[in-house]
Amino acid sequence: MAAIEMKNIVKEYGDGFPAVNDVSIDVADGEFLILVGPSGCGKSTLLRMIVGLEDISSGDMVIGGKRVNELAPRERNLAMVFQNYALYPHLTVYENIAFPLRLAKMPDAEVDAKVREASSLLELDEHLERKPGNLSGGQRQRVAMGRAIVREADAYLFDEPLSNLDAKLRGQMRTEIARLQKRLGITTVYVTHDQTEAMTLGDKVAVLRRGVLQQHATPRELYENPANLFVAGFIGSPPMNFLPATLEGRTLTLPFGTVEISERNAERAAGHEVLVAGIRPEFFEDASLTDEVRAATGVTFEADVDVVEWLGHEAYAYIPFQGHDKVSSDLSELAKDLDTEGQQAQLVVALDSASRITAGSRATLWCDFTKGHLFDPVTGFNLTLDEDNAGRVTGALPPHIAAQRAAQ
Repeated sequence: MAAIEMKNIVKEYGDGFPAVNDVSIDVADGEFLILVGPSGCGKSTLLRMIVGLEDISSGDMVIGGKRVNELAPRERNLAMVFQNYALYPHLTVYENIAFPLRLAKMPDAEVDAKVREASSLLELDEHLERKPGNLSGGQRQRVAMGRAIVREADAYLFDEPLSNLDAKLRGQMRTEIARLQKRLGITTVYVTHDQTEAMTLGDKVAVLRRGVLQQHATPRELYENPANLFVAGFIGSPPMNFLPATLEGRTLTLPFGTVEISERNAERAAGHEVLVAGIRPEFFEDASLTDEVRAATGVTFEADVDVVEWLGHEAYAYIPFQGHDKVSSDLSELAKDLDTEGQQAQLVVALDSASRITAGSRATLWCDFTKGHLFDPVTGFNLTLDEDNAGRVTGALPPHIAAQRAAQ
C-alpha cells in the first residue's frame, strides 16, 4: 500500500488547453478517494496520469514517497480496472485473473492460491472455467476486479467501472466495491460522473470542473458546506434549489417570502445587490405535518404546486417561481456544466410520504432556512462557507476565508 500525492499537476495538449489545471490532492495510505465531475472535467485524464498512461505536463506525481513522473506504468505497481472490463475473450475466468501473475512468471502453485483466494472473495468460484462472453456484466466486472486484486498492488485505480451496468446491478456492485476496499485496506482512486457513487463510496471526494479542483472534502462536508455554486448544484439528488434573493440588514427576501439570517452571514453577504440563495429540497415540508416547536424554527409560506412525484417513501413537489434577470444570466454558464440548460425556474420540495399535497393545488409549506447558503452570483463563492467544516477549498476563495488565511 502507498499514499499518493499530486502536486500542482497540469496536463496540456498540443493546443495549449489545460485539461487538468494545477491540481493538488493528497490520498492517504488506505484511503478511498473519488474523483467526480461532469464529462470533460479532467477526472479520467488525472487518473491516467497517476497510472502513467498520460504524460504530465508539469507538477509532481508522488507514490509511496517516490516521484514517478518518468516511470512507465509497469514500474509503478498500480492495478487499474477499466470501464470496458478489458478481459481476454479467449481465456477462462481463471486465466484472466491469473494473467498478471503469469506475466510475472510466478510459480503455478502460487498463481493457483492467489486466483482461488480472489475468486472466493468475489464469489466467482463456480465461474472459473467459463469464458467472459458467457458472463453477465456484473460478473465480468468482478473478474476485472479479481485480476487487480491478485497483483498485490500499492493502489487500485477504477475508471468509471459501473457505467455499463443497469441501475440495480450498479447498486449491488457499489456495495461490493465498498466492502472489498474496506476489507483490503488498499489505497483506491475511483473516477465517476455519478454523484451518488461519489457520496456512498468515498472517504474523500474531489470535485473537478473544467480541469480545476473545486473542493476536496468528505462527502458530508461537500453536502453540508459546498464551496461554491458548482459544488452545491452538482452534489445532491435532487440538486440544491437556487433562488434569487435580496438582503436588507438581516432580512433576506426570497420568491416565497422573507427569512431572518444570522448576523454573521448578513455581514458576509452585505454589499451584494442580488444574491443566490441555496436550499436543499429536504429542508422543506408540508406545513400541516410540522409541530408547533419545529414550525417556529422556520418560515411558513403558500405556493402553487405544478407537479407532484410520489415515490412511496417520499414525494417531490415542483413549484415554478419568477426568476431574476441578473441571477439567470450569471447562472447560465453553470447550467451548461450541470446539464440543466433550458430548465425553468422552479423550487423542488421534498415531502413526507404522508403529505396529501396534490398537483395543481395551493399548498402551505414550511422551510428551515437555517441550513441554507448564500452565494455571490458572479463569482459563485459560498459567502456563508464555514472553512472549519469545508475540507480543502482551492482556487479563488470567498473574501472572509481569504482574509482568515492571510491573517494566519
